[in-house]
Amino acid sequence: MRVLILALVLSGFICFAPSVYAQDDGASSYVPNRYGVALLAGKAYDPDAIGMLLLQGQVLLDYDRIFWHAAPESLRLKLELNGGLTTDGRLRTLLSVDMLALNYFQQLRFASWIPYAEAGIGLIYTDFQVEDQGSRINFNPQLGVGLEYPLENGHALTLGLRLHHLSNGNLLKDNRGVNSALLQVGYLF
Repeated sequence: MRVLILALVLSGFICFAPSVYAQDDGASSYVPNRYGVALLAGKAYDPDAIGMLLLQGQVLLDYDRIFWHAAPESLRLKLELNGGLTTDGRLRTLLSVDMLALNYFQQLRFASWIPYAEAGIGLIYTDFQVEDQGSRINFNPQLGVGLEYPLENGHALTLGLRLHHLSNGNLLKDNRGVNSALLQVGYLF
């Protein structure tokens, strides 16, 4: 329960921090916030073949707006809220809040597609446990790559692949993790 309360407090701070820090006199030089939705689908490959389907809400923020140090122009902070179900006949739920650093590689652009890489961590609640997992509330480190296709109206389509891990970080004696691969299709506006 303490972990859940801490997660809610931290996610609230993360969500409201952009408006606090944006009030300085250099705020006009920041890249505008972008919002989006995505659908993620995939399977756990270790230990079980647990299928997952997640709906994601996301916001991309200028990294400099949040953190107090200079960052590359291509770096963004991505905040996500994910909710979903298992798809392997168990019909169990998942809910996570995540924070990732996302870096665009404009120099590797091909045609109109812009590649990116992202990595971060979050907290995830799963309505299921694998044997020796120890907790339903776990850390959720992630790593992904993807492509963004800009549209004429300033919006964009995204396509990505993400490696997803969940475990309690050895906070409990039982710490069997779950590793999965997810395909992500999204829309930024």
